Amino acid sequence: MRRTGVLARMLALKRSHPLPAQTMLPAGFDLALDRSQQCPTDAQFDSFAGKYPQWGMPYGLPGVTEQEYQTLIRWIELGAPYTESRPIPPAVVTQIEEWEAFLNVDSLKHQLMSRYIYEHLHLTQLYFDDFTGQWFRLVRSRSAPGQPIELVATRRPYDDPGVPRVYYRLQPVKAALLAKTHIPYGLSATRKQRYQELFLDAAYDVTALPGYDPKIASNPFIAFRDLPVRTRYKFLLDDASAFVTQFIKGPVCRGQVALDVIDDRFWIFFVDPDSTVLDNKEEFLAKNSRHLYLPTEEGTSRFGLISWVKYSRMQDEFLKAKQAFIESLNLRNEENNLSFIWNGRGNNKNAALTVFRHADSGSVVQGLIGDDPKTSWLLSYDLFERIYYLLVAGFDVYGFSGHQLDTRLYMDFLRMEAESNFLLLLPSKDRERERDFWYRDADKSVKEYVLGRRMNVDRESGVEYKTEQPKHELFELLHRHLAGSLTGEYDVQAEPDAAIRSQLLALSRIKGKALQWMPEAAVLTVTIGSGTDVHRDRIYSLLHDNGFSNIASLFNVQSRRLPDEDGLTVSRGLIGAYPNAFYRVDRQSLPEFVAMVAGLTGEDDYRRLAERFAVRRTNPDFWRHSDAVHDVYHTIAPIEAGTLDYNRLENR
Repeated sequence: MRRTGVLARMLALKRSHPLPAQTMLPAGFDLALDRSQQCPTDAQFDSFAGKYPQWGMPYGLPGVTEQEYQTLIRWIELGAPYTESRPIPPAVVTQIEEWEAFLNVDSLKHQLMSRYIYEHLHLTQLYFDDFTGQWFRLVRSRSAPGQPIELVATRRPYDDPGVPRVYYRLQPVKAALLAKTHIPYGLSATRKQRYQELFLDAAYDVTALPGYDPKIASNPFIAFRDLPVRTRYKFLLDDASAFVTQFIKGPVCRGQVALDVIDDRFWIFFVDPDSTVLDNKEEFLAKNSRHLYLPTEEGTSRFGLISWVKYSRMQDEFLKAKQAFIESLNLRNEENNLSFIWNGRGNNKNAALTVFRHADSGSVVQGLIGDDPKTSWLLSYDLFERIYYLLVAGFDVYGFSGHQLDTRLYMDFLRMEAESNFLLLLPSKDRERERDFWYRDADKSVKEYVLGRRMNVDRESGVEYKTEQPKHELFELLHRHLAGSLTGEYDVQAEPDAAIRSQLLALSRIKGKALQWMPEAAVLTVTIGSGTDVHRDRIYSLLHDNGFSNIASLFNVQSRRLPDEDGLTVSRGLIGAYPNAFYRVDRQSLPEFVAMVAGLTGEDDYRRLAERFAVRRTNPDFWRHSDAVHDVYHTIAPIEAGTLDYNRLENR
């Protein structure tokens, strides 16, 4: 073939050197995430192909079909012409114009609102409620609405734009949506009215806009002090899953060290925004804003451990002030019925979230998924906002390692504070025992950030417990309190096929050492009938909950593994952007699959399971199965779905 560039030659290399006819890739394939990357030029390609003849595209996966290959080659030979996106429909253009007009009113109140909204939505993909398949980003522009966008490109959303006035514009998203970064957020007339109520109709004055000095801009409690706390908090709660997902899908959560700061699965609850807990919160935050500076304010060049000492002292001071604040609260009997816990007003599915860690990636979904988790978080406004500005708005992906280490270490403080909030719901006599279970073998100084010398509220929660298992009882009470807002979307109990439901529940009851051989995140496809009609396929997620003695340290993670405490969360639908394995099981064979998982004793057993049920990365049918999974994914979750990333597929 004539030379048509590196892409064509990489495709041709795979065509002439297909994967070897074996179940697993040979050792010559480097699949590590931190592997040395190869990017040969056209002039270097012959040398590359001689050294790595099996490294054609797609790398480490079967080649494309002959028809697909010819289509790609013809396109490349034509110069890889770009197909313009379809025109934006007039009705959507009108909505864009209306939203840009709303976000760019000249009043100081409008400008402060728009800055706050932008700093919280800059990573999301926006869509209109009459969804047409088109997505947008909220960006800062030097040019006003009605003119072409002149993008203000900065490393962080609160960095100085370098112009006297920025305009907030909706920019079409032209790239393909990837599940690992896709965070949908809807715009509608109802949304605009909600913004009007929260930000514009509320009684407060703005006499001057905050500047962009890092000491101000990086601290939302200073930059947005004019915005009422309840306004900010209700904005966050309305779409809590979108904001928590930014913690996980944003650039901060890359690799195992970044994710080791959270447990494998935990639930998040929120303080009610109308609770008396928030009555004096503005005064409290104003008094303590000096303790709430985040490592992001330092810039990106400090050495992590030095600044950690500084911020640990600030956290100590804040926890002392917080303890006094909590002890002074008069909740007016809110404690008795948990009414100070937000229940989504009975219809907002963001009232409770489940967070999963899949070793070096993570996921967030609405609802309480799985059995009772080991730990849970209770977030108040100030903690929610601090985590957001630490992990999302203030994280500099181009920063030095010291900045990234600061962020990781400071997140330990915020996680422990969220856990401490949850512990305060338990009887005082049980809190320390529960904390010690969460932090087995951890240093005493670490435990004291959760409960102890640094933070120890003596008052009872007010919840009336009737059993000797208060944590389980509390979860039951919370389930009832949140009942109207909990989604059954992922619950296998809602599986309509009784035979499938029975086997999935049996799978979810498997505990202990057998599960240590299971991948972190797997997609199970159950076929119905002959299995040839992919539209009848049902997909489920198998998520490995790894047991740990504690997650209090950056290092020696494996030394804290407790395989006896491993669990498996089984859910309907697809959770996770980086599947490690695909299983394809016909309905009648589910009992056999469950039995093989329960009987795993080593790698040889897992290999037999994979040979029987896995669609391995070497399977000639891999891409057809991948297409079928994506078809089902887009059918059941048309707004949330994106293309899966196969960089973490196992080779077992």
